[in-house]
Amino acid sequence: MATPETVYAKSGRYHIAYQVFGNGPFDLVMIPGFMSHLEMWWEQPITARGLRRLASFARVIIFDKRGTGMSDRVNDAELPTPEERMDDVRAVMDAASSERAAILGWSEGGWMASLFAATYPARVRALVLHATYPRAVQDESFPEGWIPHTRMNEYVEETERAWTQGAPEWGPMPATEDMVAVRRWQVRMWRRAASPNAAVALARMDLATDIRSVLPSIHVPTLVMVRAGDENLPASRYMAEHIPGARFRVFPGDEHGLLFGDQDATLGEVEEFLTGVRTSPEANRVLSTVLFTDIVGSTSRAAELGDRRWKDLLDDHDSLVADRLALHRGKRVNSIGLGDGLLATFDGPARAIRCAQAICQGMRTLGLDVRAGVHTGEVEMRNDDLSGLAVHIGARVSALAGAGEVLVSGSVPPLVAGSGITFEDRGEHELKGVPGRWRLFAVAG
Repeated sequence: MATPETVYAKSGRYHIAYQVFGNGPFDLVMIPGFMSHLEMWWEQPITARGLRRLASFARVIIFDKRGTGMSDRVNDAELPTPEERMDDVRAVMDAASSERAAILGWSEGGWMASLFAATYPARVRALVLHATYPRAVQDESFPEGWIPHTRMNEYVEETERAWTQGAPEWGPMPATEDMVAVRRWQVRMWRRAASPNAAVALARMDLATDIRSVLPSIHVPTLVMVRAGDENLPASRYMAEHIPGARFRVFPGDEHGLLFGDQDATLGEVEEFLTGVRTSPEANRVLSTVLFTDIVGSTSRAAELGDRRWKDLLDDHDSLVADRLALHRGKRVNSIGLGDGLLATFDGPARAIRCAQAICQGMRTLGLDVRAGVHTGEVEMRNDDLSGLAVHIGARVSALAGAGEVLVSGSVPPLVAGSGITFEDRGEHELKGVPGRWRLFAVAG
């Protein structure tokens, strides 16, 4: 599915950015958490996959809240009231020709979704809340809050540091192997979504919000979800207990964001709640050979050449790679951002090795050295996405290769017997994040 177009709805004098995608039989309006940036959701393969999963059973409408992302900015001293926030939801639904929709809100977006469901029940077919809370502040009257009253000022200061310094330890994030790139992406999204002063002002507004009295007035079918290790578990349980008839589900893990962690579990639950049926996510598990390459010493070379010449050189790199892939029947995986590197798949390891050799040789004519890693294993393919342990192994093998070298995992040599390709044993290695020890081989010649 292509990245949807961003369009605008008019709410009062403000323009609210939104996107519509999917062709399901009902509408699903998504209200994001603290910060969002519509077009950056699609730059991150993990979040893009989650959005596509939702679009497989609903017509999805997602927007950037007033003052954030691609929507109009507001005066930090005149932040939108809850009523104005609800006006924005109505404006987006009207612009998207949505008379009635399921409303899905997560984290800070949950109280906005709850208010809308209580106020406009005729326009809400169901309500889904993930890792949300009726009140953020914890005190004697509300021990379920996630931020102690004594830490409110400290939290606001942490928010400012996260914007001005990109503090990597700030904010709930998944603790999985490949989350360094996700962390960088999230920090970029925060900064594009709001200025430091706006982030601080929105944090103060969130701390001042309390919708506990509204919960008993929600009379639409409601699902409340949270992960067991999320700091909002007590508050989410409180919401489920005080919304009449709400269903409460706790999932393993400690990831806060709706689109992180085990998506198949959480989004499958959303699908079953809204449709009565849980379908298996479309997947194609196949045996495939993955090839990773990257330019050796790219940072120092870029600094040496300057931005303009380095960009021209990368264009030549990409052209050469495309030519070699076409010759050897390889398919580039574009959904995974590798900067100056390559991830490609092949239906046979011999073609992957010969392609890697051709790329290494061709790059020397450009004055570049590349390293390459090849591994054959089972991968999961969804549209343009590629995942599975085989992808991680291929990346780790590539990282251990020397300049101009093609390194392969132990699964490859037995599969190219008779091809004329020979190998040099490089011994056993530990591959970061991959169980066990792996024997590696360098392609000779």
